Amino acid sequence: MNSVFVYCEIEEGVVADVSLELLTKGRTLATELGVKLEAIVLGSNLNGVEKQVFPYGVDVLWVGDDKRLAPYTTLPHTSILVNLFKQEQPQIAFMGASSIGRDLGPRVSSALHSGLTADCTSLEIGDYEDKKNEKVYHNLLYQIRPAFGGNIVATIVNPDCRPQMATVREGVMKKEIFNANHKGEIKTIDVNKFTSPEDFVIHVIERQMEKSKVNLKAAPIIVAGGYGVGSKENFQLLHELASVLGGEVGASRAAVDAGFCEHERQIGQTGTTVRPKLYIACGISGQIQHTAGMEESAMVIAINTDKNAPINKFADYVITGDLNVVIPKMIQYYKKNSK
Repeated sequence: MNSVFVYCEIEEGVVADVSLELLTKGRTLATELGVKLEAIVLGSNLNGVEKQVFPYGVDVLWVGDDKRLAPYTTLPHTSILVNLFKQEQPQIAFMGASSIGRDLGPRVSSALHSGLTADCTSLEIGDYEDKKNEKVYHNLLYQIRPAFGGNIVATIVNPDCRPQMATVREGVMKKEIFNANHKGEIKTIDVNKFTSPEDFVIHVIERQMEKSKVNLKAAPIIVAGGYGVGSKENFQLLHELASVLGGEVGASRAAVDAGFCEHERQIGQTGTTVRPKLYIACGISGQIQHTAGMEESAMVIAINTDKNAPINKFADYVITGDLNVVIPKMIQYYKKNSK
């Protein structure tokens, strides 16, 4: 049990951003623990994939290159991870909280009886004292996430079972190159050894993927609305402001649930995590489910009729007032001063 493992998703030869973000975090944790960072890539035509992951500090890259492994299907990927983890005994394993990770993670953790914490917003190393059994555990993975409807932030530990498994949503962790010239070791996975013929009974005949029309992650400016915006019609004001500023429109879960805005614009624990240069929060109370997805914004402006709204604690500037009055004035003055 001497490594941190990251399962890397790959699509059309490109490693997913969420996997590279987890490699960045995994490198930090592996260094702190004094262990190796290992990555797993399963798919087809994977020649050169190491060039994508080695710069993130990967010490060992496990490659399973087989045409039967692409596109992703549940059974073979599960079997390979379960058997590889049994063989290598990692102490920590990460994967993205994507459609693939949410399918794969619970199956692997269940087979290994290891447990899994989903949708973590932070991952740290620390100690834990079990006062009941008078035992102290060192260097455990702190799996941190909002709980009880987002009313608290829970720190979850797994003292005895390995690997300690967690999933993280795309955008929660930062993606940073460790060393552009870093070189690790490549190990080839014997797919037939780790799978059975029954794992390949499902064949993907046709697959259609529609890319999102909204790219909140890349937006330098986001104008986000909450339930306090009041209606779908009032959201048009946010679209006008975003258009003038050259930004995108986002929304809290409450606004999406109320039908004010489409789900693909949802920001927060159950939506997208963003880090824009400017985040304008309109009619958003600031519950932890939402702030978990925008708290690392470079600058936050809050517009709210409630001067005691929790979002104000995150804001660099607070405007207390009716957004139906404030936003038109912002548009007016921006247009005037940008001529």
